[in-house]
Amino acid sequence: MNEDRKIPVGVSARHIHLTQAHVRVLFGEGAELTEMKPLSQPGQFAANETVAVYGPKGSFPKVRILGPVRKATQLEVSRTDAFSLGLKPPVRESGHIEGTPGIRIVGSAGEVTIDEGVIVAARHIHLHTSDAERLGVADKQLLKVRVGGDRGLVFENVIARVSPSFSLDMHIDTDEGNASGAATGDFAELLPE
Repeated sequence: MNEDRKIPVGVSARHIHLTQAHVRVLFGEGAELTEMKPLSQPGQFAANETVAVYGPKGSFPKVRILGPVRKATQLEVSRTDAFSLGLKPPVRESGHIEGTPGIRIVGSAGEVTIDEGVIVAARHIHLHTSDAERLGVADKQLLKVRVGGDRGLVFENVIARVSPSFSLDMHIDTDEGNASGAATGDFAELLPE
């Protein structure tokens, strides 16, 4: 592996992002998300709070909320999770929820049904602007990344997400982690174009 092109890997399990209005409905007036542990991106955290989600076919009783609150409520699932729920969400970048399926969300104090917001998150790499410059990568560029190991493979169409507020980290979902044998804390190699 080329040490200069190593990218930390984060395998992301199903999770949900909520608006502040939905936090209040689900957990009660005045409720705020409380931090359980920080995530790889600065200011992002896994919350202590969880919700249940109900699709047309199945449900998950305990889905972790990631904070801070967002402008739109969004559930991110793997393709396998989507089958279990009875949904066919598209592969999308986070925040691009137009025309996606909805879901019923139940918290400790109430419930809400969203008309759209369920996606299979597109695999992506968060890059600080200095990392992008060093690696010769532009925002929204599609990249190829090799994951090693017994089930090693090359991921194509990995979206570069560049910002001065990001830390270097590649995010794949549990299906992709299982297929490649990759786990959070492993390293992948950014392949040259």
